[in-house]
Parts: sequence; structure tokens; C-alpha cells
Amino acid sequence: MKQIEKINTPVSKWRINTGMLAATASLLILTACASPPPPPTQEISAAEQALIDAEQARVAEYALPEMQSAREKLSESRAAVAKEEMVKAKRLAEEASMDIKLATAKADRVKAEEVHKDLTKNIDVLKEEMQRKTGETK
Repeated sequence: MKQIEKINTPVSKWRINTGMLAATASLLILTACASPPPPPTQEISAAEQALIDAEQARVAEYALPEMQSAREKLSESRAAVAKEEMVKAKRLAEEASMDIKLATAKADRVKAEEVHKDLTKNIDVLKEEMQRKTGETK
């Protein structure tokens, strides 16, 4: 009978320690979940730099609504950081970056269309000049 008691004693202690370990682990997990994520400084900095680059490229002349939206979202992102709403702040900073990319793409498209229009006009002028010099008619 004494051998059975010796075997049961370590097992019962082990169960108590396991229970304490599980409780401690649960508490640590809950504490980790309760702490807010870090501020999205990288996302906000990237959006700010993209905005500066777009302004220097005069993107707003071609895509003003998208640029205004980006500015507003970046401002809202900074405000969300101040309110410690880090998930919202990160999302808004990323949306601002996407708005800037869209604005830049639209501006590039409009600029390319203008260049195409100018080249087409120049080609037409050259064709007329060549026809005039050779005496040909259309």
C-alpha cells in the first residue's frame, strides 16, 4: 500500500503545478491580447513621403479628388494614433498610400495622353509640310 501512496503523491503535485501553469499561461495570453498594437509609424511615414513626392510631381493638377482623399485619410490616421486606435490608424495610412498611388497613376495616364495628342498633332503638321513641298494632295 505504501508504494501506491508514493506513486500518487508526485502525480497529485504534478496536477496542481499543471493547473497553476495553465492559469498563468492564460493570464499572460489575456494580458498580451489586451495591450494595443504599436503605432503604425512606418505606414504613416510611407504615406507622408508618398504625399510629398506626389505634390512635387504636381499630381493634384490631374487627380485632385484622390489627393484630397489621401490627405484626409492621413490626417485621420494621425488622429487615430492620438486616440490609441492603432488598427484604424494603420488601415487609414495604408488607404492614404493607395489613394496616392491611384492619383499618381491617373496623373501619369493624363500626361501620357497629352504627349500622345501632341505627337499626333506634330505628325499631322509634318505630313502636311511634306505634302506641300512635294506638291501632293490628299
